[in-house]
Amino acid sequence: MINKLCDKIKKTNAPIVVGLDPMLSYIPEQVQKAAFDAYGETLEGAAEAIWQYNKAIVDAVHDLIPAVKPQIAMYEQFGIEGLKAFQKTVDYCREKDLVVIGDVKRGDIGSTSAAYAVGHLGKVQVGSKTYSAFNEDFATVNPYLGTDGIKPFVDVCKEEKKGLFILVKTSNPSSGEFQDQLIDGRPLYEHVAEKVAAWGEDHMGDSYSYIGAVVGATYPEVGKILRKVMPKSFILVPGYGAQGGKASDLVHYFNEDGLGAIVNSSRGIIAAYKQEKYAQFGPENFADASRQAVLDMIEDINGALQK
Repeated sequence: MINKLCDKIKKTNAPIVVGLDPMLSYIPEQVQKAAFDAYGETLEGAAEAIWQYNKAIVDAVHDLIPAVKPQIAMYEQFGIEGLKAFQKTVDYCREKDLVVIGDVKRGDIGSTSAAYAVGHLGKVQVGSKTYSAFNEDFATVNPYLGTDGIKPFVDVCKEEKKGLFILVKTSNPSSGEFQDQLIDGRPLYEHVAEKVAAWGEDHMGDSYSYIGAVVGATYPEVGKILRKVMPKSFILVPGYGAQGGKASDLVHYFNEDGLGAIVNSSRGIIAAYKQEKYAQFGPENFADASRQAVLDMIEDINGALQK
């Protein structure tokens, strides 16, 4: 799957991923009204609104991008109906030949970790049959419990040729409370990055490992260091745009081949119509606003990389 991600980035010339992180407050009134007319102001109605919103955006942008990243919490808040919308979204994106990064941030050990891995990336045994449940291509994982928490995921990834993005240095302001703590004179995130590189050595694609890292756009100097610590790991970069990360800050996250990183934008794209820059589209053309926001982001990122 890492080979497919690299190929699609080259084909689209777009090292970006669209975060499908819907909130009801993002969804235009006409979409909500249609869903509520059909299902009432219920969890099922909310899930239908989310699904129709996602579908319209994916239809508008799928030819421009290599990947999407649905954040499962935005669906879980609506219970089982929300998870159904998550599943529909994953399936539809795969139908459109997009790489799907399940932003699930799981982190546990033993059989629990294995069950998470099977549910999101592998196949579950039911009697004489096997089924893929959520069936994403990559999953985000929290490494706080160490190798015991990561190995079950890596084992499933090897079976299915799928991958991980492991949290190394996150984009939020308080990330340093733990991640910047010094151990033997170096911050914890560097030690985690070394483990990511080591885990990745056992699961390589053609040029990059299936085991990648999450490094926030809001800490560009850290990204520069971690790129060297993990030369064969793809870096998923949150924090661009709405969280303050700039394209010019991201150059060092990439390798000389122009690959090695994929930059995420969520509400900056899916709720673009709410921004003054795209206000001319209006709520009725929200998906067209998202498409223009994707085009602008691609131009911004590639412009910075070519300087």
